[in-house]
Amino acid sequence: MNLKEVLNLADKIVFTKTGQHLDDLQEAVLRGTFERETYKQIAKDFDCSESRAREVGSELWQILSEELGEDVSKSNFRSAMQRWQNSNILNFAQNVSGSFNICGDSKHSSDTPNSHAHNEETANSKQTKTSHQDLSEMPELGVFYDRTPQLETLKTLILEQRCRLIALTGISGIGKTTLAAQLVQQIKDEFEYVIWCNFETSPTLAEFQDKLIQFFSQPEQLDSPATNQKPLPLIKYLQKYSCLVVLDDIHNLFSSGELAGKYKPGYEEYRYLFKNIETLSHQSCFLLIGWEQPREVTQVKNQNPTICTLQLTGLDIEPARELLRNYGLGEIENYSAIIHRYQGNPFWLKSVGNQFQELGECVIELLQDDTILLPEDLQDSLQQTISRLSDWEKEVLSLMAREGDGIKLVKLIENTKIPPSDLVNVLQSLWRRCLIEQQGSCYILPNVLREYMKFRSPTSSRSRGFTDS
Repeated sequence: MNLKEVLNLADKIVFTKTGQHLDDLQEAVLRGTFERETYKQIAKDFDCSESRAREVGSELWQILSEELGEDVSKSNFRSAMQRWQNSNILNFAQNVSGSFNICGDSKHSSDTPNSHAHNEETANSKQTKTSHQDLSEMPELGVFYDRTPQLETLKTLILEQRCRLIALTGISGIGKTTLAAQLVQQIKDEFEYVIWCNFETSPTLAEFQDKLIQFFSQPEQLDSPATNQKPLPLIKYLQKYSCLVVLDDIHNLFSSGELAGKYKPGYEEYRYLFKNIETLSHQSCFLLIGWEQPREVTQVKNQNPTICTLQLTGLDIEPARELLRNYGLGEIENYSAIIHRYQGNPFWLKSVGNQFQELGECVIELLQDDTILLPEDLQDSLQQTISRLSDWEKEVLSLMAREGDGIKLVKLIENTKIPPSDLVNVLQSLWRRCLIEQQGSCYILPNVLREYMKFRSPTSSRSRGFTDS
């Protein structure tokens, strides 16, 4: 169908449902959708807000879905209209309440005595229609503290630059999963298939591929049950449909006690999956979430537009202050210093906030004295991270914690028995894990991590031991 035919048909459907023809913004949304524009582009062309364009789009998809007996969304609008064109004209006229047909002849519900039964059958078919979004493993959206720049960056990478493989990384507690969940809620209608997969159970590649193929192929099998179609290889579905696949807790694919990104035995084949996603032509996107990422996904900016990494840092001052205010800490004099001390890490700030709510003013006094508090849940989180490190990484972190302010590579070489070439690899691994920072020629250990390493050093009588694996 061409654009004129689509708009004419959509106008008739909207008029039948609402008694009003398409307004200018509704037509702009349909026109932009037909031409595969994003809501952001549509809003820019029409000179309105993106949220307004999304709201109008959502209303249109609801009307079309109700009148035509299938779930219509921005991602499948064109294909849905094409299916309608190929359907029987008489049945089509009945499905849209018997008020018109494609040829424009008037037809009323009184002319079709069985229309009521037919509409009930259509309604029942809608209820059994398989959704193309499986977000059952995505966590519920809680309080979301503003990360507009990061959201816009991810939207641009996915919807405009069409990146195929994106790694969202950052230290534990920084808010990667929360940001990704907010992102998915905002862009899910741009894709024909959306699925969120939690890797906490470390599925093998075969298990993971089978899960995706079953999800992608199920609607086709329901549409044509008699044909008993054999599922296609995974890459074929990624090429045939626009798919958004989110892999949360991807670090569970990698070995403890090794440098960052080394696959556990039996999981090495994931390397070839990620390589195919990067190099083969398709219209889908994989978003990898974790504080450890595959070595194939570099954090260095390069000229490859199909693969990229976004390292998430702490909240800005105002969102972080809003978080502190929820725990009664937002009005203290040095709130910005506290935010800086805890690097704007939402989990760390919440942990201290919980401690304040339980203990009250004494905690405020300690915070104002530049003391770094380490509540038990914060320690547990850091311990989970540290226990995955190699012995060399733990040695370097302990040395950096004793040194206090930044330390240069030359001094690290002088004070460790790690060969220089291996030491460089260790520093690269710690940087990829977002555990150290680099300022000029010095390497810096964040305040909270430095305090934790000093508190849990091997010489401490309260050490939990760094040899955990």
